[in-house]
Amino acid sequence: MFKLFSKKAVVEELVAPMSGKVVQIEDVPDEVFSRKMIGDGIAIEPDEGVVVSPVDGEIVQFFPTKHAVGLETKSGLEILIHIGMDTVALNGEGFEGFVQQGDRVKAGDKLVTFNLEQIRERAESIISPVVVTNFDAVDTLSKTAETSVKRGKSVLLTVKMK
Repeated sequence: MFKLFSKKAVVEELVAPMSGKVVQIEDVPDEVFSRKMIGDGIAIEPDEGVVVSPVDGEIVQFFPTKHAVGLETKSGLEILIHIGMDTVALNGEGFEGFVQQGDRVKAGDKLVTFNLEQIRERAESIISPVVVTNFDAVDTLSKTAETSVKRGKSVLLTVKMK
C-alpha cells in the first residue's frame, strides 16, 4: 500500500556537450573545479569549438562573456558547462552564443561555438568542466569510463536524483 505513495527515483543521462578527451574533474587546472567546490562532474579537453546541450532543459544562466552556460532539467538537476580556464578574461572574444537565459533546449541543441585555437593561445587551459552544481539533490553520479567522447552522442554522466 505504501508503494503507491513512494517517489520514483529520477535518473538523468547527460550527453557530452563537446567532443574530445575525457579529463577527471580532479585533474582540472583550477582548484574551484578540481576540489569540487561548486559540484562534482567531469571535464573534456575539446577537439573542436562546438558546445551542445547535454540534457533537455532550460538555460538558467548564460554569462555575457559566453564562456559558461547553466542549465536546469525538469527534475531540478543543475548543470554548469565552463569552456576553458580563465576564459572570462577574454570578454566574449572568440565565442558565439546561440541561446539566451530562459530558452528551452533539447539534448544536442547548439549552445555556443568558440575559436578553439584562440582559446588555446589566450586562456590558461582549454579543459572544460561539466559540473552538477546542486550536488545535494544527487543520490549517485556515474562518470563515463570512455577516454574520449562525441558531442551529443556519448553519455558523459548518469545522475540518480534523491
